Amino acid sequence: MVRGVAVAVWGLGLATLVWGTSWAQAQTIEQFYRGRTVTLVVPFSTGGYYDTGARLIARHIGRHIPGGPSVVVQNQPTAGGIGLANRFAHASEKDGTLVGVLQRAIPQIALMGNPNAKFGSLSGYATDAYLMFINSQHSVQNVAELRGGGKKAIFGANIAGSTNLMLALVARDVLKLDISIVRGFPGANDITLAQLRDEVDGQVADMSVLKSGMGGDMWRTNKVRTLVQFARVSRHPELPDVPTARELVASDEDKALVAFAEMPFFMALPFAGPAEMPPDRAKAIGAAFMAMGKDAEFMADAVKIGYPGDLVDGERVLALISEAARTPKAVIERYNQIVNEK
Repeated sequence: MVRGVAVAVWGLGLATLVWGTSWAQAQTIEQFYRGRTVTLVVPFSTGGYYDTGARLIARHIGRHIPGGPSVVVQNQPTAGGIGLANRFAHASEKDGTLVGVLQRAIPQIALMGNPNAKFGSLSGYATDAYLMFINSQHSVQNVAELRGGGKKAIFGANIAGSTNLMLALVARDVLKLDISIVRGFPGANDITLAQLRDEVDGQVADMSVLKSGMGGDMWRTNKVRTLVQFARVSRHPELPDVPTARELVASDEDKALVAFAEMPFFMALPFAGPAEMPPDRAKAIGAAFMAMGKDAEFMADAVKIGYPGDLVDGERVLALISEAARTPKAVIERYNQIVNEK
């Protein structure tokens, strides 16, 4: 899946690159990047997990790339990042000045057999959690009340292919929660605004972004109530009384499906570049990510904005892909049916 593709692996703050094409270079890396601008494309609106992470990287990675290029973030909301992946597959900007954030489910979508997913990249999520939360004024006090307790709730979600939509569908169809889902929000901030206006009751989002983004005040003032923790093998230390999704399923098939659904989070924030990116430039960007992950200024900035600083190397990433590929076909087909519901 990653052969022949320049793939930046970042888990916030580290990277390794895989490349598979030859490219004769006349310039040194420093000569090429000096005075240039690298565009970092985010296929979502501003303010969410991907945008926040991309802007954190953009503030720091340039000084670790030989030649010190400027790095700018460009928001281009598309179909969960698949459009960006396809742009990279056919892009004319193959010289090392274009990189991007892919929706983290892209590698998973490829395993599901989606022909539009050309490639993916991966990373880690050790200190974060993906939370299903609801406005605290709602009558629902815990997840049990949405599982046959006679109560209902409305959740907002992004566009098709987004992990918050996928996990909301899993919550409804596998965890058996009595929820309805309003789709099509361009970003997390848009859902948060809808929550504040009581147009939806809740959403599924990264804890780090909830705490540091627009929802930060909601979190600090207890205006939201967490119901389920996704992307956790065990309960997050800050949420000892909130069950994980894995605790809420009993059958082996349901457990396998939840594990497959959560797989992208252990690859947290995928970055990639066009397949024909020159290998030496791909290697330089990978080295820059590695150096950035050890940069005290970068880490201080990450802590300041409440963003996780987990490090995952390329070997672990490839192991995660292999592990996901061993998911039984029937489980993947069932998951495919759930998340592709019209």
